[in-house]
Amino acid sequence: MPTPATDRKRAKADRNTALLREAARLFAARGYSGVSLEELGAAVGVTGPAVYRHFAGKQALLSEILVRVSEGLLTGGRAVIDDQSDAASRLRVLIGFHVDFALADADVIRVQDRDLDNLADEDRHTVRRLQREYVDMWIGVLKELHPNRSESDLRVRAHACFGLINSTPYSARASSKMPAQSTVRGILESMATAALTE
Repeated sequence: MPTPATDRKRAKADRNTALLREAARLFAARGYSGVSLEELGAAVGVTGPAVYRHFAGKQALLSEILVRVSEGLLTGGRAVIDDQSDAASRLRVLIGFHVDFALADADVIRVQDRDLDNLADEDRHTVRRLQREYVDMWIGVLKELHPNRSESDLRVRAHACFGLINSTPYSARASSKMPAQSTVRGILESMATAALTE
């Protein structure tokens, strides 16, 4: 039977998760500057000052959202590299991994695009470093598939692929006529594969 202390820890972890989810949703909808601490608290059923029990403030929430997702992408990408035995399989699974991220974390993509500059300098540098490592990992796979292409060529292709995949949350929200998510996933995967394997 869980102890009261364990219950409190679980409740705090759940509240942290809820705050991060709602902060991403609100920041994506209105921008970091357009959301108050009181609104963040109200979104999870607490007062604004109660948010400080979980995070040092609004900027700390933004930092946690963007650093965490950058760490998750890098960790997940490395797992793909370790699990797949050849470059073609690595690229195929990396594409699927990134598409899944874009479809599941559309709010975070919007926050990243709009509000990265609102991070403290150290956190922004951390996000940029993690993102560079993620891109470099893709370039390493592409180099195996296209050994005669320059690194600058492969870098442009990788960034263009991310742009294609990461733009979908915007178009999906903008239109009620978008196909089912499974259809969108298939379209994105086939387009990204064509762009990176030609």
